[in-house]
Amino acid sequence: MAPATDEPLLRVKNLQTHFHVGGMVAKAVSGVTFDVRKGEILGIVGESGSGKSVAALSLIRLIPDPPGKIVGGEVLFGGRDLLKIPHEDVRKVRGREIGMIFQEPMTSLNPVFTVGMQVMEPLIFHYGLSKKEAAERAAEALAKVGIPDATRRLTEYPHQFSGGMRQRVMIAMAMICNPAILIADEPTTALDVTIQAQVLELMIDLQKQREGAAIILITHDLAVVAETCDRVIVMYGGKIQEVATAVELFENPRHPYTLGLLKSIPHGADKGSRLTAIRGNVPSIFDLPEGCKFCTRCPDVMDRCWTAEPELREVSPGHWVRCHLMDEKK
Repeated sequence: MAPATDEPLLRVKNLQTHFHVGGMVAKAVSGVTFDVRKGEILGIVGESGSGKSVAALSLIRLIPDPPGKIVGGEVLFGGRDLLKIPHEDVRKVRGREIGMIFQEPMTSLNPVFTVGMQVMEPLIFHYGLSKKEAAERAAEALAKVGIPDATRRLTEYPHQFSGGMRQRVMIAMAMICNPAILIADEPTTALDVTIQAQVLELMIDLQKQREGAAIILITHDLAVVAETCDRVIVMYGGKIQEVATAVELFENPRHPYTLGLLKSIPHGADKGSRLTAIRGNVPSIFDLPEGCKFCTRCPDVMDRCWTAEPELREVSPGHWVRCHLMDEKK
């Protein structure tokens, strides 16, 4: 893991993203605040519907409007608030300074354009390279991510690539401009274990090519987080529930939701025993509890959890938790 500094590359303050559907409002991201530091790998974990991907897409203003809308907050990068600058200026940041590997490579690549055209596009748009120059750079990028006979494969279409190879193409596209921040949204989904390890190793190797570059890794896989991340954000119900270093989170989890996630991981020593599941279901995004968003499933729920939203507060240096239990343990 890369050494991180205290100076943030990106600072997110009170980010709020809502979706308006059928006269109802879904608060997918509700007051999220965090920093991305130079050189770090920041993990964001949580169940489906917790707001991880929406938060990431909001950073570079890729929320479809309508039905979605970023209704508040700041995303400070390079001395500017990305939520307030013109769309043309945001386009100049996307790909060049902040790259993104999207969640589903099977559908994120355009089926009617060759892989080469899609990998070349950021170079032509951001740097004004000729098609010949861009093609040479694109072939180099594909070769770096382990695609054999890269020059020939530039002329092929996405359907001619396997799932793992498409994921590699997505990484090449996201990294070809050597961005300061790479957002990787479930980059190993639907890949076998061997390819998963290769993809993660590839991302980290490419990160090292730019001094101080950072990765935001969004995943369900806590084993991947333990292996690769420096700090971890745990999200639930559109809010951050816990933040800590990876070591601290796994050794001393404090939020009941984090504990539930960790207990649900299979352990070799428990062979033959039943997995511990978090009881109940994730509440509808249109009908979240008034108080703590986890209160409907929490084994330690108290009366005030139903009506009062706990604050995210620091319980030890660098370890933040949003839970009323932290008040009880003062």
